[in-house]
Amino acid sequence: MTLATTTVRPNRGPALALGLLGLVLCVLAVAFFSITQGARPISLPSVWAALTAFDPQSTDHRIIWDLRLPRTLLGLLVGAALGLSGAVLQGATRNPLADPSILGIHAGAALFVVVGVAVFGLAQLSAYVWLAFVGAGVAMLVVYLVASLGREGATPIKLALAGAAVTAALQSVVSAILLTSPRTLDEVRFWQVGSLAGRDMDIALQVAPFLAVGIVMALLSARMLDGLSMGEDVAKALGQRVGLSRAFAGLAAVILAGASTAAAGPIAFVGLTVPHVARAITGPNYRWILPYSMLLAPILLLGADVIGRIVSPPGEVQVGIVTALLGAPFFIALVRRRKLASL
Repeated sequence: MTLATTTVRPNRGPALALGLLGLVLCVLAVAFFSITQGARPISLPSVWAALTAFDPQSTDHRIIWDLRLPRTLLGLLVGAALGLSGAVLQGATRNPLADPSILGIHAGAALFVVVGVAVFGLAQLSAYVWLAFVGAGVAMLVVYLVASLGREGATPIKLALAGAAVTAALQSVVSAILLTSPRTLDEVRFWQVGSLAGRDMDIALQVAPFLAVGIVMALLSARMLDGLSMGEDVAKALGQRVGLSRAFAGLAAVILAGASTAAAGPIAFVGLTVPHVARAITGPNYRWILPYSMLLAPILLLGADVIGRIVSPPGEVQVGIVTALLGAPFFIALVRRRKLASL
């Protein structure tokens, strides 16, 4: 008589929970460096004094409260939003290369901002927030409508192709406007490259409600994404409404990516690379991938921002450039790995 044997998978829950705790500590450490490090050296006693006994007459104290604290808070929010939006888009489309820049969200936001500056003469960063947010939503809606044409509807492959086509078209219009309007180019060049510099607390407060809603929606979509990851047929057999699930996850990604792009500009590679790092640590379970992505992305974004501040004082390199330099090698390695051809 042959006894059947079963393989018992070890419970990784405690280890993954401990990993989340470690990431929280890393986020706090990076936030500490973001507040204390910069082109202008400020001693730790001065930083502590600024946080506990603010003196409006002190230049160092004003730098901490008016520049570095809002910048750090925005970096935490934008980083979490980009990490979650990338993970959700990759799960919803089952495309390992999906991120806000590929699906037209960044291009739509950039187009609306450029048109607002060129046509309406807007020059306030606070106005960019609403223009970029609306543009991101409109672009993603256009991508979904284009992908929905035909009998099969918005399949993952059609979403990726439609996103690439819409992105190329919108970027062409943006380039045409910038080439013919030097004033517009001068106004939006720092926003367009992706930056946390120059953002005050008002910008963070404007986008915080949208990011909070998007984060909650993204985390709630974990079970849906787990179902979609097994394929549409399996998900339908389990009673999941695939179209509704994909729409809910897509809406969460648009809110997150749109608000983060509105506040900091189109920052590339964070939403692409971080979910793959999270997936390598946690495995295919989105109940772990999403919180890991939400914590890993701020570490990358704020870390890149700190590097950009200290590499060329008294100036700085914008965070969008640093993340591109860090993310490009990962992107090259990613497209060369056959096993990541699908999710």
